[in-house]
Amino acid sequence: MKFRLLFVILSFQFLKSQDFSVRGKVFSDGQPVESASVLIKGSNIGGTTNVNGDFLIYFSDIKNPKLVISYLGNKSRLLTVSSFNMNFGIIELETDELLDEVIVSGTLKPVSKLNSPVPVDVYNQSFFKANPTPSVFEALENINGIRAQFNCNICNTGDIHINGQEGSYTMVLIDGLPIVSGLSTVYGLSGIPKSLIERVEIIKGPASTLYGSEAIGGVINLITKLAENAPKFSVDSFVSGWGELNTDIGYKYTLSKKSQGLLGINYFNYSNPIDKNNDRFTDLTFQDRISIFNKFSLGNNFSFATRYVYEDRWGGELDWIPKYRGGDVFYGESIYTSRFEIFGNYQFNNSVSFQFSFNDHNQDSVYGTTFFNADQTISFAQMTWNKKIRKNKVLLGIAYRYTYYDDDTTATYDENVNRNSKSITHLPGVFIQNQTKINEKNIFLAGLRFDYNSLHGSIITPRLNYKINNINKTSTLRISAGTGYRVAQVFTEDHASLTGAREVVFLESLDPEKSWNINLNYVKKFYLEQGAIIDFELSLFNTNFSNKIIPNYDTDPNKIIYANLNGISRSKGASFNLNIQALRGLSFNLGATFIDTYSDLDGVKTIPYLTERFQGVWNFKKKWDLNRLILDFTGSTTGPLKLPKLSDLDPRPDYSPTFNIINMQLTKIWNSRIETYGGVKNILNFIPPANSIARSFDPFDKDVMFDNQGIAMVTPNNPYALTFDPSYVFTSNQGIRTFFGMRLNFN
Repeated sequence: MKFRLLFVILSFQFLKSQDFSVRGKVFSDGQPVESASVLIKGSNIGGTTNVNGDFLIYFSDIKNPKLVISYLGNKSRLLTVSSFNMNFGIIELETDELLDEVIVSGTLKPVSKLNSPVPVDVYNQSFFKANPTPSVFEALENINGIRAQFNCNICNTGDIHINGQEGSYTMVLIDGLPIVSGLSTVYGLSGIPKSLIERVEIIKGPASTLYGSEAIGGVINLITKLAENAPKFSVDSFVSGWGELNTDIGYKYTLSKKSQGLLGINYFNYSNPIDKNNDRFTDLTFQDRISIFNKFSLGNNFSFATRYVYEDRWGGELDWIPKYRGGDVFYGESIYTSRFEIFGNYQFNNSVSFQFSFNDHNQDSVYGTTFFNADQTISFAQMTWNKKIRKNKVLLGIAYRYTYYDDDTTATYDENVNRNSKSITHLPGVFIQNQTKINEKNIFLAGLRFDYNSLHGSIITPRLNYKINNINKTSTLRISAGTGYRVAQVFTEDHASLTGAREVVFLESLDPEKSWNINLNYVKKFYLEQGAIIDFELSLFNTNFSNKIIPNYDTDPNKIIYANLNGISRSKGASFNLNIQALRGLSFNLGATFIDTYSDLDGVKTIPYLTERFQGVWNFKKKWDLNRLILDFTGSTTGPLKLPKLSDLDPRPDYSPTFNIINMQLTKIWNSRIETYGGVKNILNFIPPANSIARSFDPFDKDVMFDNQGIAMVTPNNPYALTFDPSYVFTSNQGIRTFFGMRLNFN
C-alpha cells in the first residue's frame, strides 16, 4: 500500500514537470487564419499562427492546462489539453459579426466595418468618456483629421473641419438624417446629450451620392442609442474650475410590450466672467442651454425622435448686460436660439424603408449694433429599396428636401421689390447604388445620384469604391473616388460676415461649389505574441474644387468679398493612425494628418485662411482592473494656421504658432452603478495672443479716423491703422483648468 502511494506521488511529480507540446491549425470560413492568438489560459505563454494557420507551443508546470484561441471577427475557442504531446488538427473558428463594429454611414445599410467598401472611422462611448466636454463640437477635436475651429473670439461659435476643409463642407447627420445644416451648422453640435450617443461615424471625402448637397468634404453621423441598449436611468455631470456646469440625464421608459422610449436632457451653464488676457472681453462666452431629446420605438418597424434646444449665449465687454443689447455703450454679441427637430424611420419590410426629418431653427441675435434675425425650416423625406441579387446588393432611393430661409441681411434682399424676401429651395433627387462581391477578397461599389435644385438646376454626383483584402482579413486596401457639391449660404455659415465692423460684398451670384476626390486607404492588423494587437492605417487623399467660394479679406480691410474662384483649388495630403492594444490594460493611439491646401489663380498660389498643414492627436490609456482605475491622457497638436490680418500694417503675426492641447483624467469605478472622474484640461496652459482682438478698447471705432474711401488712417493713437476686429482667431481662450464629475447608472 505504501509502495503504491509512493508510486502515485512520484508519478504525479514526474507528470507535473513534464514538458507539454501543443500544435494545430486554425481555420475560419474554410480558410487558414494568420496571426490568430493562441494562449495558455491563466498564463503569459502563447503565440500566433503563421500564414498557414499553424501553431506550436511548448510549456510546463501548468496543472489542467486549457488553450484559448481568438481572432478578430470570430468567437473564441477554449480547448482542454489532455495529453503532453497533443495535436488538435484543424480548429475551426466561428465568425461573429457582433465582434466587429457595425456601420451604416458608408452605404446606408448596416454592414460590419471590416466588410465595408467605404472607409469609415468609428468612435464609441469610451472615446467621449476619455475627455469629457460640454458638447460634441469640442469632443471631436481629438480625432485625427478632424478639427474644431472657433470662428469668433467673442461668441465662441465654430464648425468642424475635415482634412483642412471649411466647416461648411462638413455634413452633420443624426441617425443618418440631415438634421444639422445651413443656419444651424454653427450651433447645431451643441446640446446633443452625449450619454445618448451610441457612436460617431465619420466619412472623410465627398459623400453627395448618398447624402446630397453639403456632403462635399465629409460626413459626421451621430448614431443615438436604441432604448433596449440604454440603462433605465443615467446621470453624467461635471463642473470645471472655470465654473462650467454640464449635466446629461437619460431615462428609459416602457410604452407597451413592444414599445419603449428614451428621454435625454442636457443642461449646460457658464456664467463666470473671466478675462485672463486683460483685453476687457470675456475669454469664454456666457451660455445657458437646455436640450430635451426623446426617442420612441414603436414595435420593430417604426421609430422616431424629437429634440428641442434653447440657448442664450453672449460674449463681449465685461460691463455688458442685456439692457445694452444692440447699443453702442458696451460691445456685446448676444444670440438667442430656439430649435425644434423631429426625425424617424419606418421599415415596411426587409427591403423597403422610409426616413423623414423636419427642423425649424430660429435665431435672434445682435453683434454689437448689427441685428441678425433669421428663420430656417428644412423638411426631408427619403424612400429606399434594397435587394440582394446573387452577388449584388442593389440600393435604390428617392429623396426630397425643402428649405425655407429668411433673414434681415443682403443675402435675401430682392432689388425688384426693394426689400428682403424669403428664399425657398426645392431639391428632389434619385440615387442608385450597386455593391458587387466579386469574391471573398474583392468588393466593388458604384453609385450615381441626380438632384434638381430649383435655383441652380441639375446636378449629377457619381461614386466608385473598391475593396481588396487578403484571405485572413488582416490587411485591407480601399480605393474611393467620387464627387460632391454644395450650395453656399454665406450668412448662415461664415460667422465672420456678421461679427466686427467688416462689410459683406457679393461680386456675383454664387454658383454651387463642386469637388472631385480620390482616396486611398490601407489598413493592416498585427497580432503579436501574448495577445497584443497593432492596428495601422494609412490614407492618401486628393480633392479638386471648382467654383470654390473663398472669402477675400485682403483687398479691402473693411470688407469681406465673396465670389466664385475662377481658377484651381486643391486639397491633398496623407494621414496615418496607429492603435496599440497591449497587455495589462495598456492602449495607445497616435494619429497625424499632413495637408497641402491652396488656390491657384493665374499662376498665383495662395493658402486659405485657418487651414493647418499638420495636425496630430494621441491618446494613452491605462487600466488597473484590480483597483478599478482608468488613466487617460489625450492631446492634439495643430500646425501653423494662416490668419486674417486687417492690412500690411497690422502688427499681428501672419500665422498662428504650432500649439499643443494636453488633457489628463483619472476615473474611479466604484461599482456597476457609480463612477467618478476628474482631471486637468490644457495642462500646458496654451492660449492665443492677448491682442487677438484688434482694438478691443474701441469696439465701435469711435476713435478711428477714415479717409474718403472708408479706409482707416494712421493717427497717433492708431499707428497701425487698425479697426475693431475679432475674426483673428484660431483656438479657445480657455487656459488650464480642473474638472470633476460623476456618472450614475441604474438598470
